[in-house]
Amino acid sequence: MDCVFCKIRDGQVPAVKLHEDDRTVAFMDINPINEGHVLVMSRAHAATLTEASEEDLVAVIRTVRRMARALEAALSPDGINLFQANGEAAFQSVPHFHMHVIPRWHRDAKGLTWRLVPGDLAQIRATAEKIRSAL
Repeated sequence: MDCVFCKIRDGQVPAVKLHEDDRTVAFMDINPINEGHVLVMSRAHAATLTEASEEDLVAVIRTVRRMARALEAALSPDGINLFQANGEAAFQSVPHFHMHVIPRWHRDAKGLTWRLVPGDLAQIRATAEKIRSAL
């Protein structure tokens, strides 16, 4: 397997690590959206959220909260975005489950919004039924 995040985990690729435990690794993003942009990944390789174990998902969100609290204390951002992508169409660039913890400031001009357009309620209900039947 040629996974850059597994290589970071194993120390084969340099990274500015912030935290490691049995299930997670947190490190600075080398292409930060803003100062303090942190990535938190599962130690076990899983390409996406749906492939990761439930235990790893819980561990990642615990580490995400720890990183968010540290960012609040260290940088005093006005807010924090959490971002997680699954698959190329969702802009996942590294196929290893991870979450972005991104400090945000008013007027940082980074965005992450979309225009609100009311959906068709009948279509919304039909889609909800498809999802319910898949649960």
